[in-house]
Amino acid sequence: MKLGMMKNMFAMKSLAFSAGLLAGVTLCGNAFAAETLFSNNVFAVAPAGENGSLWAFSRNDSYSGVTLLNFKLADKGAVALQSSKNEQVSDTLTAVHDGFVSGSEELAERRRIPAVYTGSKLGFVLPMFSMNKEDRYLQPAGFFNILNLNTINEYTVEVPSAAESLEKPMQYTMSGFAYDSTAKRLWIARGVLGLMVHDVSGNKGAKDTTYVLNVNQDGKSAKLEEFKKNSDLDLKKNTEIFDVRLHPETGDLWLATAKGIWKKTSNGLVSAVSTKLDTSARVTGLWMGGKPLQIIAETNYKDTTGTVIGGLWRQYEGTDKDFSKVNFLDTAGKVQKKDIYDESDYTVNDVVFLGKKAFVLVNAIGGSTSGYLKLDSLGAKAWEQDEDGKNHWLYGYETGVTDRKGATLMTMCAFPLSDKQMGLAVGTYGNGLSVSADSGATWNVILNRAKLDNNLGSIRMVPSVIVPGNESLVSYKVGRESKITIEVFSYDMRKVRTIVKDAVRNADASRSTNPKEDFWDGRDDHGKDCTMGVYYIRVKDNHGHVGWGKTMTLGGNFR
Repeated sequence: MKLGMMKNMFAMKSLAFSAGLLAGVTLCGNAFAAETLFSNNVFAVAPAGENGSLWAFSRNDSYSGVTLLNFKLADKGAVALQSSKNEQVSDTLTAVHDGFVSGSEELAERRRIPAVYTGSKLGFVLPMFSMNKEDRYLQPAGFFNILNLNTINEYTVEVPSAAESLEKPMQYTMSGFAYDSTAKRLWIARGVLGLMVHDVSGNKGAKDTTYVLNVNQDGKSAKLEEFKKNSDLDLKKNTEIFDVRLHPETGDLWLATAKGIWKKTSNGLVSAVSTKLDTSARVTGLWMGGKPLQIIAETNYKDTTGTVIGGLWRQYEGTDKDFSKVNFLDTAGKVQKKDIYDESDYTVNDVVFLGKKAFVLVNAIGGSTSGYLKLDSLGAKAWEQDEDGKNHWLYGYETGVTDRKGATLMTMCAFPLSDKQMGLAVGTYGNGLSVSADSGATWNVILNRAKLDNNLGSIRMVPSVIVPGNESLVSYKVGRESKITIEVFSYDMRKVRTIVKDAVRNADASRSTNPKEDFWDGRDDHGKDCTMGVYYIRVKDNHGHVGWGKTMTLGGNFR
């Protein structure tokens, strides 16, 4: 195993450019040097070590990259972006596997991208995937550790020969990280390959050791045993480990496994943590934090019919109570009898703690439903009950977390905005980042925003290539309040769509776009998919200014 620093970043070959050549025209490429983010598809966020600093990892259709953003508190509790810088990673590696993107890997431990900031030793740590024989990013390869934008390290982890017989390499993907800053050790959950410790405390380079967890027949004790390079992998004996956490008060190592929750103390003893989440429970995630300290666990498994069954559990440290399922309350505070979490097939992407509250970001399996649950000591309380009596627990587009309907919430973290103020950051698929300085009461959306000229001097389509049903945002800026009309024309200048007509838009320092209305979905005025080709977007105001943009749809056959 060698720790190699990436020497050269590959030049960007945007999908827009390729598609433009196919159509016989040249589309404006993505000017990433001028962008706020590498991509508006953000899959992992983490603090960057200084007040107001945030790491974000994003991926588009072909490439992946990392962004370092710096924020400051503005007037009235708003968050202002001061600067952002990007760097692309190698085009043969990524931190976002294709199963995560396509949703084919439906089990909870493979539906999130673990990320941790470790400080100056290893920096921002993410899993790393290479391509398999089908050219899909489904081959676990090790991890990235990103110290700064000039030092993006690719750390390759060898796979023991015993794992070569596994049907799916994703069975040993890295699904959880925990960093011990005192011992300078990174603990890594690796599924069927158990637990790996990456020790960087020495002066002669890193040392890796792999352990497997063997549960005793009593179900109350277990052993962590070193897995030798030439050892055989016993899937019946070696329990899968899906997540790992270091207890913030005791320093004990907690493990989420296919056979319950276990902890390893400083004296090396391994014991069961819960009687409710015992060896019969497939625990796929663990999160710890808040004041008072609370521990949240996720269970997830497939029943005999192939249906995914999940559960959300919680325990308060310092009490004698075991884990219990999280209560879901209606707007009046009445506990619901049904298990809403399992009924909706949610899986947890991230959990963030702020004081007494926990924010649990979830996605629904097989669909685009996403959002975060806000938990207090009683449980998750619905923020709204509609006219049909349906309770709504998920915070998302309707509560202002994003400003574009259909964006999927992917990742979440807390980070210090100042010595006294913590911020929240949410990464989305399609709508960039959202940042809050008031515990989620209000949000500031951060999107790719290349410089635009006043009075419709420049029009930018984001993204510049879509398929029908997706959205290309029409970005523009006006110098004073205007009534805006946006129309779409085919390559032969035949009008196919009126997006908005005489819609009021205000002057803005960065852009005047209303993201909830000013987008094209690749369809005409009758709702039909437009054929593949280049389309022109005309934006005009009531003061005589006209601007033109250009985009491409790949047509209905690509949907």
